[in-house]
Amino acid sequence: MITWLSRLLIPLTVSYIVGFGLISKRPVFDDFLAGAKDGMKTVAAILPTLIGLMTAVGVLRASGFLDVLGDWLTIPASWLHLPGELVPLTLVRMISNSAGTGLVLDIFETYGPDSMLGMAASVLMSSTETVFYCISIYFGAVRVEKTRYAIPGALIATAAGIAASIWLAGHFA
Repeated sequence: MITWLSRLLIPLTVSYIVGFGLISKRPVFDDFLAGAKDGMKTVAAILPTLIGLMTAVGVLRASGFLDVLGDWLTIPASWLHLPGELVPLTLVRMISNSAGTGLVLDIFETYGPDSMLGMAASVLMSSTETVFYCISIYFGAVRVEKTRYAIPGALIATAAGIAASIWLAGHFA
């Protein structure tokens, strides 16, 4: 039933939007083209930031700096009951989802997906956000320079997601 509903959801949503536009006597195709044009302008505006973030994460990962940083932070992380193997993942996840996924796959290969570390990594990936990526891309796209409480709030939410992932993985392992 859920599979059937999920297959119908996108066509129904598109049909609803087009139907609503036609009933409202809007030029649906012209509105679509204007939105696509604005979208391309947004992509052009955020592309340098996106390339810079991806390059920085790639360099940090390839250089081994994340491993060294993870080793340095293992003892302070153990005070918070965070396994040292998850320290690089928690740091990278705040910047890049794809690099975080690569680290999760490395954890799966080393410890297995059903291990406590594998489950904690899985829950951590689904309960945290790419804080700095979102702030730089989305706030940069609309030229917000003062983030005010966005970064502290996002970091608190990320800490809660990390704590929940460790607790859930330890509780259900």
